[in-house]
Amino acid sequence: MISIDNISLQFVNRTLFKNVSFLVNPKDRIGLVGKNGAGKTTLMKIILGQQPVDEGKVTIPNDATLGYLAQQIRNSSEKTVYEEAKTAFQQIIDIEKKIEKINIELSERTDYESSNYLKLIELLNEHNEHLAILGGNNYDGDIEKTLIGLGFTREDFARSLNEFSGGWRMRVELAKILLKRPNVLLLDEPTNHLDIESIQWLEDYLISYPGAIILISHDRAFLDNITNRTIEISLAKTYDYNAPYSQYVELRKEQLELQQSAYNNQQKMIEKTEEFIERFRYKATKAVQVQSRIKQLEKIDRIEIEEQDNSRINIQFPPAPRSGSIVVETEHLSKKYDELQVLKNIDLIVERGEKVAFVGKNGEGKTTLSRIIVDELDYTGTFKLGHNVKIGYFAQNQETLLDGEKTVLQTIDDVAVGDVRTKIRDILGSFLFGGEDVEKKVKVLSGGEKSRLAIAKLLLEPYNLLVLDEPTNHLDMYSKDILKNALINYTGTLIVVSHDREFLNGLTEKIFEFRNKNISEFRGGIYDFLKKKKIETLDQLNLKQKEIDTGNIGQPVSENKLNYEERKKLDREIRKAENKVKDAEKKIEELERKIEKRNEVFYSTDEKTKELLDDNFYKEYNGLKAELEKEMNNWETYQTEVEELKNQRI
Repeated sequence: MISIDNISLQFVNRTLFKNVSFLVNPKDRIGLVGKNGAGKTTLMKIILGQQPVDEGKVTIPNDATLGYLAQQIRNSSEKTVYEEAKTAFQQIIDIEKKIEKINIELSERTDYESSNYLKLIELLNEHNEHLAILGGNNYDGDIEKTLIGLGFTREDFARSLNEFSGGWRMRVELAKILLKRPNVLLLDEPTNHLDIESIQWLEDYLISYPGAIILISHDRAFLDNITNRTIEISLAKTYDYNAPYSQYVELRKEQLELQQSAYNNQQKMIEKTEEFIERFRYKATKAVQVQSRIKQLEKIDRIEIEEQDNSRINIQFPPAPRSGSIVVETEHLSKKYDELQVLKNIDLIVERGEKVAFVGKNGEGKTTLSRIIVDELDYTGTFKLGHNVKIGYFAQNQETLLDGEKTVLQTIDDVAVGDVRTKIRDILGSFLFGGEDVEKKVKVLSGGEKSRLAIAKLLLEPYNLLVLDEPTNHLDMYSKDILKNALINYTGTLIVVSHDREFLNGLTEKIFEFRNKNISEFRGGIYDFLKKKKIETLDQLNLKQKEIDTGNIGQPVSENKLNYEERKKLDREIRKAENKVKDAEKKIEELERKIEKRNEVFYSTDEKTKELLDDNFYKEYNGLKAELEKEMNNWETYQTEVEELKNQRI
């Protein structure tokens, strides 16, 4: 168990933490959230002992081991990918070397009865026992499984680490941390350099991880799938809830609403009491009542409204000029980097007004095609840009493309033309660059601030095609939601490269998957696509297993038999789904009864009944409402599942 006890920390004129306390339990899955700059990474460094505090202390058991993945690392090595990953087992490797050395020495000696020989035998036994405790020499399979899960191929294992980009080196660092299996994992934005498939693999790995996890992520789906507890940092305080992020947001909202309602009611009561006191203060016949009311006011525990950070970026893209009906078209488009073929015979059409996503593993050509579209790379084959198409581009390495020596104001002023020049400060203000912030040099900005600045540049001209390559990597969840809503309302055409499932959900209606140097088109949302991909993979596995079991590898199964078996299976699935609907309905009825009883207490005018309105009451009330909403969502999911299964039977 890790104890964070009343820590406070101040940087220059800003208080980052004030009397912050919480415990990290052995099986916790904590999502550490908050706006960019709230102090999430700093809090991790405090836990690691890398950042001293002004007050308070952090207590970590002596036998606890911590594994930390930083947002940015400098990992340069002449070792191969496999050799670097293997360093995670350095302790085991060192013990194996000692065992080997002792075995060689024992084989060369003949003084079997001597004390030195017996001491060597004893030492050998100690090393073997220690090796068994650490897991022995079974690490080769773990290394292979972890590296492949994080997107490496077996061919990559023998390549030097220096041949890979920073993102791929980050994956090796993540692999090393996972392979060490520490008691507590501290992961700072681990998905930033992963593709969707690797994120899903990491999710599955972390869900079954035996230790505690503290996770910083702006990927809502990733947080919801892994965490069971959320700690938000806001205005130097922490808010701790036993719920994943999306559920926490609703619980927090309800708590603030109840707090506001209770505050308003108390203020009305105080106002009426003060009016009574003032009105009858000098009437002898009311002296007892007046004194009673005065004492009542003195004893009252006054409700305070929590201070909230309501700063928000404000994004609204200008109306897009009309373009031709075909915005982007390619035929047999190919791209090589020297001998490396990245894209081969790509045929693609993007029509006016479409919002499409480029997805696939890293290195499959998503960014390459994006750069071809914005005229940054040459190619072979045919590429056509539609009539009157004006492109706005957000590059994945946007922060390196900005001039670090320019100020925020100069960066915008250099590209602004016409009437928009009079609105530069207003635009920067809507992106949270206010007052003296506009005079900051770009090189001192955080990753999130640079991303906001780059997006602000896109508002200076009315583009009708936006090409956005990983625009959310450094944005907090609040900013991502605002950007997503702005893009939903954007009237032009959108091409977005992203691995963020929740960001893509509801934003794009067509997906191009990049795989094996080519692309395939899928019409629908990102979760429909992922579901289809998973089903296809499972179908392939099931088919192979069926062929092995029957000994009919490569031979077709009888169509009638297959149909009969499929119908039986479908009927079973329908019955299961219908039972889930019935169970959910029973739970909903029970929860609604419990909530109704608490509503009677909540809206009662009886003073004794109102005394029940303490923190436990609100906590239980919020918990029941959250449970009801969850069960309603389950009911809707199960009902949809029944309908879909019945449609398959028709």
